[in-house]
Amino acid sequence: MPRATTKVDLIKTANERFDKMWELVDSMTQQQQVATFNFDGEPLGKEAHWTRDKNIRDVLVHLYEWQQLLLYWTASNTKGEERPFLPAPYNWKTYGAMNIGFWEKHQNTPYNKSKEMIKYSHNKVISLIEKFTDTELFEKKHYKWTGTSSLGQYCISTTTSHYDWAINKIKKHTKTCKN
Repeated sequence: MPRATTKVDLIKTANERFDKMWELVDSMTQQQQVATFNFDGEPLGKEAHWTRDKNIRDVLVHLYEWQQLLLYWTASNTKGEERPFLPAPYNWKTYGAMNIGFWEKHQNTPYNKSKEMIKYSHNKVISLIEKFTDTELFEKKHYKWTGTSSLGQYCISTTTSHYDWAINKIKKHTKTCKN
């Protein structure tokens, strides 16, 4: 599916992918939802998240934290407070360590709380997107603080792209739960 290029498409796609993720989660038993991932014998990618995330809670809080980055970054910059997307000391080469920090931060977050957090966060991001025009969202360099990209690209990354990542991971978990 092509990436969204309008606000309407972005909101529609983000909501569809979010709903698809919940359909997968809701199709599992409560026990499967809180089970530790067991990908033994399954072909996995080389990405760090395959060993970092141990359960669905870890996936949900990861989504939540990235959406918090978007919300804080956008709020700060639209108020004239210049802030990079990634907080110091992280950059696009070292954000893996930030992801581990998010994982560590939430090891005591209950699963049900993680569900509430991402649902709340998703709604906040959709509300944020609704405030901008197509031009403000999708014109590259429209805002100085988006660098060479567009605000919409960041919104896609923290919603639809991240939801696709979560869906794939949850699908693999459901497959291993059935085996």
